[in-house]
Amino acid sequence: MTPLPHSSARGTEHMVASADQLATRAGDLTFARGGNAVDAAIATNAAIAVTGPHLCGMGGDLFALIHTSDGVVGLNASGRAGSGSDPAALRAEGMTEMPFRHDIRSVTVPGCVDGWLALHRRFGSMPLSDLLAPAIDLAEQGFAAGPLLAGSIARVDDRGRRQLDELASQASGTGAVVRRPGVARSLRSVAETGRDGFYGGEFGSGLLELGGGVFTEEDLATSQADWVDPLAAEAFGVDLHTIGPNSQGYLTLGGALLADPLDLPDDPDDPQGAHLLVEAAKLAGHDRPDALHEHADGNELLAAITERAGRLDTEHASIYAAPAGAGDTTYLCTAEVDGLAVSLIQSNASGFGSWLAEPNTGINLHNRGLGFNLVEGHGAELGPGRRPPHTLSPALATSGADLVSVFGTMGGDAQPQILLQIAARLFRHGHSPARAINAPRWALSGPSTGFDTWTAPTGQIVDLEGHAPDAWYTLADRGHRIRRSPSFDSGFGHAHAITLDRDGVLAGAADPRARVSAATGR
Repeated sequence: MTPLPHSSARGTEHMVASADQLATRAGDLTFARGGNAVDAAIATNAAIAVTGPHLCGMGGDLFALIHTSDGVVGLNASGRAGSGSDPAALRAEGMTEMPFRHDIRSVTVPGCVDGWLALHRRFGSMPLSDLLAPAIDLAEQGFAAGPLLAGSIARVDDRGRRQLDELASQASGTGAVVRRPGVARSLRSVAETGRDGFYGGEFGSGLLELGGGVFTEEDLATSQADWVDPLAAEAFGVDLHTIGPNSQGYLTLGGALLADPLDLPDDPDDPQGAHLLVEAAKLAGHDRPDALHEHADGNELLAAITERAGRLDTEHASIYAAPAGAGDTTYLCTAEVDGLAVSLIQSNASGFGSWLAEPNTGINLHNRGLGFNLVEGHGAELGPGRRPPHTLSPALATSGADLVSVFGTMGGDAQPQILLQIAARLFRHGHSPARAINAPRWALSGPSTGFDTWTAPTGQIVDLEGHAPDAWYTLADRGHRIRRSPSFDSGFGHAHAITLDRDGVLAGAADPRARVSAATGR
């Protein structure tokens, strides 16, 4: 089959890649005006927070990895549960897991804006007002709805559409003009007065009202952004970096540590290679629901994964259940030829999140609290001030102190599985970003939400993209449950990557699965 047109670029100065060409344009404009890679990342994220509310926004969370001359630093801007969170009350209602939609108790304090501000304070070189200006213009003047936005809003139920009326009434089809005046006001307030303009402004007051006691003023006065040491491991000839718990990023590293010593075929389309990577992902991640919580030690989790390497069956499918669940998120990356680079992921969790909107600004709220459980005494139990286990997991690769690549994807539970495949293609097989991003993928999935890969009692299905090689269907002969999905389907993530070679040339690619993605550089 003929693949969808993809966006790739090369440059000797800078590069930006994202799931929306309007957002990529904002990042590229920031570079053109003298901004650095962090400035460009903030501008890109702010723009797609306007144009991609089905993926991300100011009502969601953020993680980032930044490569600097002094090494790699991590930012965890994931929000905490409100002070009024009460797992016992949910259990008393007969619930055994967190509510998925229409329930403020699955909303944590959004960390996105705190993340932008932390990035800007530490690394920004331009005024914040300049970085947010393209996003403000898109929100005020309007933008054309992309096909995925229009398709996503059409799947929201009537109760959710009433909450998301601003979007539902405008994004009626591809190309329909959408304006978001409340988002524009919020962005302008952040530009003018910082976090108080958001958490202490009309968004904050509306969240308190909507929460009905779930959140307090003190909750909103507490920054949700923390600088953290990244988690790192050597595999595929590079040093791989991610964010540690509460992120599931350790599964990307764990899968790579299991796969790297194996005899992976030279041809990545060989079904033996697909089988080995599937098994590495399952063996790394099958115990995630039990193991992952905000206080888990990432290095201990990696050690536990490598200790079970001998259990990987190189010929037959394992019987482990494994997490599988799709998610709607956005990933973006920026880089400069001198090595300053950003790997940033930002999300509403699933689709438009909770299908609730803060009433003053119309900003839709994530449902990231779905990562909690209701098991009394468990490390991931819902509780006041706690961060939930998170699917968001940006990635970055270095060789010594030198930047090799920034890469990442949306995809819910499948993020580490997709990143494992991309890492193998980029670093084990030496593929270009464009070839690695366009290549067919597999993903482990559960039956329901996109966040139930590791909890479905029947185990996971191996979904194969429609343009996967025919030989991959012989995985069924090894005991895998196979399901064919459309080619270049969003269920296999919106992945983007930028590489920097030893000659100082940047190469980038944006995922055609996002339909309106773009990579550009100079």
